[in-house]
Amino acid sequence: MFDIAEELKKLPDRPGVYIMKDSDEQIIYVGKAKNLKNRVRQYFQSKENQAPKVKAMTEHIKEFEYIVTDTEVEALILENNLIKKHMPKYNILLKDDKTYPYIKLTTNEPFPRLYMTRRHEKDKAKYYGPYTSSNAVKETLDLLQKLVPMRRCKKKISENNAGERPCLNYHIGNCKAPCNGSITKEEYAKMVDFVMEFMSGKHEAIFAQLTKQMEDASENMEYEKAADLRDKMIALKNLDENQKIDNLSTDDRDVIAFARANGEALVQIFFIRMGKMIGREHFLLNGVELMTREEVMTDFVKQFYSGTAYIPKEIVVQTELLDKEAIVAWLSQIKEQKVTITVPQKGEKERLVQLAAKNAIVTLEQFGERMKRENERTKGAVDEIREALNFTQKIERIEAYDISNTQGVLSVGSMVVFEDGKPKRSDYRKFKIKSVFGPNDYASMQEVLTRRFNRYKKEMEENVSEGKFNKLPDIIFMDGGKGQVSVARHTLGALNLNIPVCGMIKDDKHRTRGLIYENEEISLKPTSEAFKLITRIQDEVHRFAIEYHRTLRDSGQLKSVLDEVNGIGAERRKGLMKYFGTIEKIKEATEAQLAEAPGMNKKAAASVYQFFHRLNES
Repeated sequence: MFDIAEELKKLPDRPGVYIMKDSDEQIIYVGKAKNLKNRVRQYFQSKENQAPKVKAMTEHIKEFEYIVTDTEVEALILENNLIKKHMPKYNILLKDDKTYPYIKLTTNEPFPRLYMTRRHEKDKAKYYGPYTSSNAVKETLDLLQKLVPMRRCKKKISENNAGERPCLNYHIGNCKAPCNGSITKEEYAKMVDFVMEFMSGKHEAIFAQLTKQMEDASENMEYEKAADLRDKMIALKNLDENQKIDNLSTDDRDVIAFARANGEALVQIFFIRMGKMIGREHFLLNGVELMTREEVMTDFVKQFYSGTAYIPKEIVVQTELLDKEAIVAWLSQIKEQKVTITVPQKGEKERLVQLAAKNAIVTLEQFGERMKRENERTKGAVDEIREALNFTQKIERIEAYDISNTQGVLSVGSMVVFEDGKPKRSDYRKFKIKSVFGPNDYASMQEVLTRRFNRYKKEMEENVSEGKFNKLPDIIFMDGGKGQVSVARHTLGALNLNIPVCGMIKDDKHRTRGLIYENEEISLKPTSEAFKLITRIQDEVHRFAIEYHRTLRDSGQLKSVLDEVNGIGAERRKGLMKYFGTIEKIKEATEAQLAEAPGMNKKAAASVYQFFHRLNES
C-alpha cells in the first residue's frame, strides 16, 4: 500500500521529474521541479489555494514516483520525453508530427548545391526556413534557378573534373556544369554569394541589379535577354508580395499567441526569417479549461521546441512563461547559441503578437463548428460506446482484430488502432499466420493475439520505450460474434491480461448490427455516432486485412491450403476449385464427389478427404 504521507517525507531537495499515478497505476501527470520536495508537497497541502486543474487532478492521485536529475534543464528534457511517451491525461498534449521543409545550401562542398530538405543537420551547410509550405520552397528554388543556375545533382565535383560530359541540365541552361570545368570555382562562388544575399532578404539590391541589366540589354537590342530579365524581376516581385510582413530587424524569430474557448486553445505561430514572414502554422490543444494562460503557453513552448528541427534566435510570446530561465537555458543549449524569450509591451513586436492573436481567434472561430462535429464523431462516439457498455473506466485506445483468408489461401491477421475515436495508422500491425494450416479463423486469431501481447510483455520486460507493441488497449473489438470473443478472452486469460473484449456483429446482409459484450448483444441506434464509429472500425480492420492478404497473394508469398495435400499439384488444385468453387465445399465433399472433379482419381480424392478430416479433428 502506497503511503503518500510517508513518501512525501522521503522527497529529496534536488531537481527532477515527478510522475503522478491513479488507482489503476496509470500515469496521469508528469511534471518537473527545481526542488522535488517543495514542488510535490504543494499538491497535497490545503486545497483552498490550489488552482482548479490541481484540485481536479489531486483527487485521482493515489501514488507518485520521481526521478532525480543533476540540473533543472535535465529535468525539463526528461519531462518532455516522458510526456511524449505516456501522454498523461492532465498534461497538454501537442499532437504534431509535421516535418517542415528547409532550403539547404551545401556550403560544405566545393561547388555547393541548393535544394529542399526536411532534415536539419549539423553539417556546416546553410539552412533557410523552416517553411510551412513546400510550394513556397519550390517557388523560391525555381526563381533562384532562373537567377543563378546552380547545380542540383549529387555528383562529387572537384576542380579536376574538367572534360566530363555535362548532363541535360547544362544544355537547357539550368546548370553551369562545374563538373566539366565550364565555370571556375571563383565564378561559381559569386553565384553562391548571390544566393546567400537573396536568402538574407536583400531583394532591393538584386532588383536594382536586374533592372540595370534589363535596360542595358534593351539598349543593345538584346530583346530576348531583356524579356528574360523582366520575367525574373516579376517573379521576384511576386515572391516579395507573398512575404507580407516586413520587419525592421533581420533576425530570425517566431511569434506565438493563442485564443481559447470551450476547453480548447488554438495556438498561432508566425515564422519570421531574415525579417520576412515565410509562413505560419496553427495547433489545437485540448484540455486547457482548468489551466492558466501562463501554463498553456509554457507547455506549448516546451513541447513544440522539443520536436522542431529549428529554434530561432528570438521567441516572441503573448504571455510570460513559467520556468522561463530553465526553458531559455534549455533552448540555448540545443541551438548552441543564446536564445531570448520576449513578452513585448509596445512597438513592432507587440503589433506582431496582436496580429498572431487575431489570427488565432479567427481560426478558432472558423474551425469551431468543424471541431465540434469532429469531436462528436470521435470522442463523443467513444463516450457513447462507454455508456452503452456501462463502463466506469476510460476508453481512449481501441484495438480491433480480423482474420482474412480467401478460397483456402493461408490466413493473415490485422490489427487496427483507434485513439480518441480516430484511426492511428502508425500503430496498425499485420500478421502472417505461421502455426495454423487451413482456414481456421479461431486458431488464427488465437495466434495473432498471443503474438501481439507476448510482444507487449517482452517490450515491457526489456523497457523498450519506442517499441511497436508497448501500449495496451482499453478495450478490444473483434470482427465477429461470441466465438471470436471467447477466443480472445481465453487467450488474454492465459496471458494474465484483463482487457475488456467486444464482438462487432453483422446482420444477414453483412452490415454492422451492434456489439456483443459479456454474452449480451448491445443495441445501438443506427443514427448514433457510436454506431457509425463501430461501423468505421469494422470496415477499417476488414479493409486492412484484405489489403495485406491481397499484397502477399500478388507477390506469391501465400499459397493454397490444397498445396499441403500430398498428390495434389497445380492442375488438380485448379480443377478442384473450378468444380467446387470454395474450400468449404471441398471440405464437405465425400471421397466419391471429390473423385468426380477434373483430373482427380480415387487415390487423390482419398488424400484430400483424409487431409481435411484430419485437419478438423486436430
